[in-house]
Amino acid sequence: MSLHPVARASLSDHVFEQLSTEIVEGRFEPGSALPSERALCDALQVNRGAVREAVKRLAQAGLVVSQHGSGHQVQDFRRTAGLDLLPKLLFRADGDIDLQVVRSVMEMRAAVGPDAAAHCARRATAAQAAALRHMIVEMEAAGDDTALLQGLAIQLWDHIIDGSGNIAYRLAYNALSEVYEQVRPALVEVLGDEIRDVARCRQIVDAICSHDVDLARDVARTLIDRGTDALNAAIALIDLE
Repeated sequence: MSLHPVARASLSDHVFEQLSTEIVEGRFEPGSALPSERALCDALQVNRGAVREAVKRLAQAGLVVSQHGSGHQVQDFRRTAGLDLLPKLLFRADGDIDLQVVRSVMEMRAAVGPDAAAHCARRATAAQAAALRHMIVEMEAAGDDTALLQGLAIQLWDHIIDGSGNIAYRLAYNALSEVYEQVRPALVEVLGDEIRDVARCRQIVDAICSHDVDLARDVARTLIDRGTDALNAAIALIDLE
């Protein structure tokens, strides 16, 4: 184990971060027993309450499961954890970004986005439609400022997700957004063609406001595919280096 003493406040948070990292990076194998509370207290130099709270959070995150009478067993997080774990998977043990995680996030975005736009066209309220129209006005006023357009596009899709009325999409979008924000500066140019395509964004909003479900889905797919294809091409170049 590469655990080290916790010397700052919010002890249970720090214990959770260390233990979850150990599990995600494979230093605790699935099916193995998590060290006892006493062993963890000794290794981390914290009190038992902090360890118990952290282990409780590990269980809630799907990283460990309680074994009656024998402590906690490490789970295979790929089968038991939820989307909340995605941000922790973004960086490898050496500190580099895991490009496969980035690609996975973008592929999920490509799957969810068009369907969310279609549901938004079906369900959006007048107030939500007005908010989307306002976003398009702001995007058109941004000109060729790609960084500004990137932020406005994020807001646009946030409104579309709300308008979809799908709580599962909202929670998934929250997790995807948390990952995206961590690599956002690096993606501004890679996704530049998509980000600057304000004309298609307007088409999506117009389709939503006119309740054209199929058109909203199709244009959203075309738009998002531009970014997905660009990212896949960039990753392919990196893999060749």
